[in-house]
Amino acid sequence: MDILTSKQDGVLHIEFNRPDKKNAITAAMYQTMTDALKDADADASVRAILFSGKPQIFTAGNDLEDFLKNPPTSDSAPVFQFLWNLSHATKPIVAAVSGAAVGIGTTLLMHCDLVYAADNAKFSLPFAQLGVCPEAASSLLFPNIVGYQRAAEKLMLGEVFLADEAREMGLVNQVVALDELQAFATQQAAKLVALPASSIRMTKRLMKHNMNVIETQMAEEAKHFRTMLSAPEAKEAFTAFFEKRKPDFKKFA
Repeated sequence: MDILTSKQDGVLHIEFNRPDKKNAITAAMYQTMTDALKDADADASVRAILFSGKPQIFTAGNDLEDFLKNPPTSDSAPVFQFLWNLSHATKPIVAAVSGAAVGIGTTLLMHCDLVYAADNAKFSLPFAQLGVCPEAASSLLFPNIVGYQRAAEKLMLGEVFLADEAREMGLVNQVVALDELQAFATQQAAKLVALPASSIRMTKRLMKHNMNVIETQMAEEAKHFRTMLSAPEAKEAFTAFFEKRKPDFKKFA
């Protein structure tokens, strides 16, 4: 299974499990995670959700080959359904990030309540380099978290930033040693499980009072993302990726 899910001691564990492909996410994987989030929301025994990957890779983001074969042409596409359910989850979400977190591997963290990173974690948002635009309402959430100029630098240049910078910017709660990450994140999730479920859910709901704004931004991003995905710039970016060369965008206005 490319996504492993299990329920243990009140925590739904969702683990990226495709290390041979750097945990790149396919449409089927998005659907599995969507179903797991829906199930968790309806299951009173689940009081927290924990996302994790492998020690050397959280996720390389979208599987570009699968993405091109199964492009997200509507809001019903698995990727958009996943993002909707992630952003609307009523229960607290913890993330344990080790290795690379590329694209949606970073933007999904903006919808988590607690984010812990291993000291080998590295983040990147290479949407512009791929000829598309940000998703997951990251064009709204990221500036709110880290400030406009920092968000612009990461979203426009798409350069890698490391765990300590992510913590200093406010994207990550704490950086821990790689061999301690999973146990630490599980312990933090256990703390949430031990607290009154109704209080945790209401606290989260109150902090997400601007959900309508997030929904609007996510829909606007998705509309442009779908259009840009079939534009010449994106085609050049994806072709260059598969041909293992540097893309040439100079011919585009």
